Amino acid sequence: MKLIDVINKATSEGKAVGHFNISNLEAFNAIVKTAKKLNVPVIIGVSEGERDFVGVENAVALVESARKGGAEIFLNADHTYSYVRSVEVIDAGYDAVIIDYASKNKEESIEVTKRVVEYAKSKGPHGALGNPGTPPILVEGELGYIGQSSKVLDALPEGVLIDPNSLTQPAEAKDFVEKTGVDLLAPAVGNVHGIIKGGNPALNIERIKEIKQACSVPLVLHGASGITDEELHLAVLAGISVVHYNTELRVAYKDALIKSLEEHKNEVAPYKYLKTAEDAVAEVVEKKLRIMNDL
Repeated sequence: MKLIDVINKATSEGKAVGHFNISNLEAFNAIVKTAKKLNVPVIIGVSEGERDFVGVENAVALVESARKGGAEIFLNADHTYSYVRSVEVIDAGYDAVIIDYASKNKEESIEVTKRVVEYAKSKGPHGALGNPGTPPILVEGELGYIGQSSKVLDALPEGVLIDPNSLTQPAEAKDFVEKTGVDLLAPAVGNVHGIIKGGNPALNIERIKEIKQACSVPLVLHGASGITDEELHLAVLAGISVVHYNTELRVAYKDALIKSLEEHKNEVAPYKYLKTAEDAVAEVVEKKLRIMNDL
């Protein structure tokens, strides 16, 4: 099934597709195993930094291998900050790419996002991940600045505003979608990248509903790490079709790895002391997928 069909199906059923970022094999395995265990589709995300570490083509190979193993899995080039790097993943056959110009002025964001959409469509049915006959890569636009780092933070990132007037407006979202032609839209609805130590802001569930009603494309929630389980559930019911997690996975991995290394100080086989970290990531992924898929 094509990614857009998977997203639309989840939306029609009041569910969402889980999007989880990776930068190593343990996180990838944890996500794939969990998706197969629950029999749900997932999207693997690799940001620019993560792609540089994993390898643009290596990420494609990993996902292709998992598909052959029976996983319903897709690959997204998360948070891409230039036209050139968007072209790179489009040519590599990714299933989706996010062109993130949310920190730029609206005119520049629309111009560059539209260029990426036009390039993706110009490729024709080249086949995402090499599958002939599939549609061009999906292009996601981001509207509204919510920060750029997947870290544990002391306070709101500089430049992030969460008052109702500063969040993405429904009419603004509609205009952006129509002018750029994006397939997916990531709005600012009170969400923030990263986990804030004192607690993340509450999502504006009503704003999600308003944007969903105004736009013709599926909505994506970035920065889901740090929001409550109840907020996640309500956001999906309000119209969110894809939900992004990264920071929570990183924290779970790091904490478990530190504990494992302390408990196995004489162990030198990585696959033995890394297993605990992989299991910790899988636990977080399973919890989120169960909520998103009403399991």
